[in-house]
Amino acid sequence: MALLSDKVCIVTGATRGIGKGIALQLAEKGAKVYITGRTLDSPKDSSIGGSLRDTAREIEARGGTCIPVQCDHSNDKDIEQLFETVKRENDGRLDILVNNAYSAVNAIFSSMGKPFYEQPTSMWDTVNNVGLRNHYICSVLASRLMVPRKQGLIVNISSAGGLRYLFNAAYGIGKEACDRMAADCGFELRKQNVAFVSLWPGAVGTEYVLKKYGDNEAEKIDSNKVPAGIQDRKKWLDIFQKGETPEFAGQCIAALAIDPDLMAMTGKILMTFDLKQRYGLQDTPGHSPTDIRSMKRGLLQGGHTLISALTPGFVRVPKWLLSLGGSKF
Repeated sequence: MALLSDKVCIVTGATRGIGKGIALQLAEKGAKVYITGRTLDSPKDSSIGGSLRDTAREIEARGGTCIPVQCDHSNDKDIEQLFETVKRENDGRLDILVNNAYSAVNAIFSSMGKPFYEQPTSMWDTVNNVGLRNHYICSVLASRLMVPRKQGLIVNISSAGGLRYLFNAAYGIGKEACDRMAADCGFELRKQNVAFVSLWPGAVGTEYVLKKYGDNEAEKIDSNKVPAGIQDRKKWLDIFQKGETPEFAGQCIAALAIDPDLMAMTGKILMTFDLKQRYGLQDTPGHSPTDIRSMKRGLLQGGHTLISALTPGFVRVPKWLLSLGGSKF
């Protein structure tokens, strides 16, 4: 399983959730993984838990190599120091950067149902300082290590919220910008043989979602706080509980990193479901990535139950047609 034995990686925001899952998979496959976040040790009063040291211990228990680095990704000096550390300790080498750090989950869930003009203007910075601006800074600093060696992979963790409205305005704007960052930075990096992609996981059963909105909490969820298009609260919860695990995105990134045709995908949006099919990946039994291109699923969520039942599961929306969902012309 040491597919990445010679790789040096950074995964930002890896105290829990998708970032932790990605770090676990990359390290399990042999990479030396630097993980970042604000929380070095789990606070005693946290109901969800998660810390850099917790993630590092789990990685080491699996036989992996992990270096936890406490880093506030809203602080430019902290970010610069992170990359200086990686450069110094690895002779200037960095193979994979995963831009996952995000500090807006609580703010987004607590404000769903409110239009942008009823939210504090600070919502923009809450969502997009770490979730967008920091990604750009990390990508600049990573590229300065990758370009001289003519190899590397940068991954922005994004979502379908970059295509159509999801959660709130600041969220969607930030995610679409993450996708455009991959496209434009990927364009400029192509000649340097450095790939930059945007990865869309499906519904992911993170610790936060499963703890806050688990079965015992289902009846407490305000219908205004359920994403648009999913009116049945229990169905929404079921999607996350049976969706992909936090580690599945890590499987996808590990497979991408060793794909000889990686540069053909640079600048593009990649979906975990498509990568599952491309590489023959399997998530934990009972879990599977959401296929947002599934015609059957789309009809069902749109309330077209009968038509959905008659539609074969293999029928998928073409990517060119999917992209029209975000058309602004």
